[in-house]
Amino acid sequence: MGKKGKKEKKVKGAEKTAAKMEKKVSKRSKREEEDLEALIAEFQSLDAKKTQVVETACPPPSPRLNASLCAHPEKDELILFGGEFFNGKKTFLYNEVFFYNIKKNTWVKAEIPNPPPRRCAQQAVVVPQGGGQMWIFGGEFASPDGEQFYHYKDLWVLHLGTRTWEQIKAPGAPSGRSGHRMVLSKRQLLVFGGFHESTRDYIYYNDIHAFNLDTFTWSRLQPTGTGPCPRSACQMTPTPDGNGVIIYGGYSKNRAKKDVDKGTIHSDMFLLRREGKEEQEKWTWTRVNPSGVKPPPRSGFSLAVGPGGRALLFGGVCDEEDEESLEGDFFNDLYLYDINKNRWFPAQLKGNKSEKKKRRRGKKGEQTNETEGEQEEPQGPTEIVKEIVAEDGTVMTIKEVIPAAQAEEDSEVEEDDGEEEEAAAMAPLVEPCPRSSAMATVKHGKLYLYGGMFEVGDRQFTLSDLYSLDLHKMDLWDVLVEMDPKTQEWLEESESEDDEAKGGDDEEGDEEEEESEEESEEDADHPPVNPGEALADYQTRTEKYWLGLAQANMGPDAKEKKAQKVGHAMAKVFFEDQE
Repeated sequence: MGKKGKKEKKVKGAEKTAAKMEKKVSKRSKREEEDLEALIAEFQSLDAKKTQVVETACPPPSPRLNASLCAHPEKDELILFGGEFFNGKKTFLYNEVFFYNIKKNTWVKAEIPNPPPRRCAQQAVVVPQGGGQMWIFGGEFASPDGEQFYHYKDLWVLHLGTRTWEQIKAPGAPSGRSGHRMVLSKRQLLVFGGFHESTRDYIYYNDIHAFNLDTFTWSRLQPTGTGPCPRSACQMTPTPDGNGVIIYGGYSKNRAKKDVDKGTIHSDMFLLRREGKEEQEKWTWTRVNPSGVKPPPRSGFSLAVGPGGRALLFGGVCDEEDEESLEGDFFNDLYLYDINKNRWFPAQLKGNKSEKKKRRRGKKGEQTNETEGEQEEPQGPTEIVKEIVAEDGTVMTIKEVIPAAQAEEDSEVEEDDGEEEEAAAMAPLVEPCPRSSAMATVKHGKLYLYGGMFEVGDRQFTLSDLYSLDLHKMDLWDVLVEMDPKTQEWLEESESEDDEAKGGDDEEGDEEEEESEEESEEDADHPPVNPGEALADYQTRTEKYWLGLAQANMGPDAKEKKAQKVGHAMAKVFFEDQE
């Protein structure tokens, strides 16, 4: 009894501390929010001019991250809402709605009157009633300089059948936040975690709230047991029977000492389960210890629910901190968590069947029983380090972990003769580049992945590509909208204020033309390649020049070893362009 009472007292003390911190953050951020509310109202006045629904065929949406991508519950469509884009100088937020027709591979932009204010990092859930509805809660608005944040606590529903927005005003809603998670559990929207941040303070949450879709009322759940510590950006997946949710991972930060914060990537898992009838339902937290090959620690991963009660985790980033810098290792791997078996496993693509036969030297009799990439107890994961070179030569390092079974298969392929290697080279495996904060959803057994971002040095690249993967076949990624990161230009600080106010959608084309002309002029200033000179000789001869250029591009905080690597890559890019 003594231990139990002490534990309960400790829990209550933590709750009181969290309540005090929330009050402190709310008080300090009030003035900031008032300033941002004026800016939000200015944008809303522009949106108020829309009086009727206008749907227009359009090219794919502009690059963005932290948006909402949902599968239409009634039609073969995907719905994209909100998100953010950073162009090197300013942050742009969106509240547009795009519809992607899966069969036709076409986009439509829907201008709908009275939309929610612009935002990112909100959560969206679709339900089938009334011709389909998309529910949206929370999110954040950032000042153009990205230094101040306004966190929403509003609830909206987009009626997909009538193309109308409606704000649902119900008391008892969760406090303003972003980075939270929301899923549908029977007839309730469950909201967990998230964070609220002001200029000087921040707070992370681990509370859980339910919105009843029948009564339109909020309630805060009080589960028994020990649940996750406060966090944002976790994986939250409903159980197949609809009576609970699985929560995995997430991110939080704490004040290590004055003016020094320490980030934590969580990799624990919990089950929140409902018992009893609606009027007397009780919720319980339970710690879960899954088997299999778990994903390496990361944050910013994309998540979706696949067929057969399997949760999907794609990509993300793991930040490596030292006293001088913060560098991120980005991922593009896919992991599946089987809720019924309580087991993780990496999703391994089977590749092109005809190409596979060539590599196996005609062993037609061999069959595999792998299902959706699952293998029995892979041992000894192998870490693979890759590098992606951007247009200006900057290098991004990616770490990828594969189980021993795949590593052995790769080794066998490497031992094949030259003819087979040449055949394999003719059909390279297409896959999304490493990224974090991408949007993911599943429709008709296919995983769709859109956008996201990765960083190289102090530069952020935002993506607008779209991929799909058949989760039943698990063979190849299909490229639906292509975007090579090497072709994305870094926008310099030369936009007019008028262009910035438009939201960043229209400035990219003009900037690309201007920058391509600038680059062609700059090429003439680089050390020329001598006739017959080998790449290694050119890199050695011009090493000091490219090192200086790399340091100028990467900023004063870049490590010298990293700058040398980038300089070599830049020299290689220029050398190959001259051939």
